[in-house]
Amino acid sequence: MLIKVCGMRDPENIREVEKLDIDMMGMIFHKGSSRFVASLPHYLPGKVKRVGVFVNEKQETILTLNNQFLFNFIQLHGTESPEYCVSLRDKGMNLIKAFSISTPADLEATEKYEGLCSYFLFDTKCEGHGGSGKQFDWSIISHYHGLTPFLLSGGISPQSVDKLKVFHHERFAGIDINSCFETAPAMKDVEKLKRFVNELRK
Repeated sequence: MLIKVCGMRDPENIREVEKLDIDMMGMIFHKGSSRFVASLPHYLPGKVKRVGVFVNEKQETILTLNNQFLFNFIQLHGTESPEYCVSLRDKGMNLIKAFSISTPADLEATEKYEGLCSYFLFDTKCEGHGGSGKQFDWSIISHYHGLTPFLLSGGISPQSVDKLKVFHHERFAGIDINSCFETAPAMKDVEKLKRFVNELRK
């Protein structure tokens, strides 16, 4: 199971979280987010995959930031079109496309993006672009019949371990965690994360 820790910004916090048994680390470049990364941290992860998270951003901006941060994946959390994804993919980007889920019908939006992304990310539908701290009904995912592997997101907390261990879907690739492990926006509780990761990896 892939574990992605999102909403990172502080260089020392990045360094400590990277020591855990995780696979990806996300940094958010949406100015409306309390976890917005405004400048290049003096330390970036080298052991785990770097994910740049964007919301309806100009491609030129993404390319410029990619030159600085050297992302392994670009996560698109807005209303980006399939054509937008094709354009980024053709520029060598590996994509993660997020979808807000509250009913089975919301999964229909994934069909147009099939074959364009390395992963989909299923998040809780809310007013903003993620970060609700709330879980959606994971049973809805049984209605997903696509071929693209997906990450579960939205309100995953230390109390989610047992539920995650019994969750099954043939395209389930991993999880995305964020706000439920924070002491402040963009600051992760390393010990809480460590206990969670260790329990999940057992």
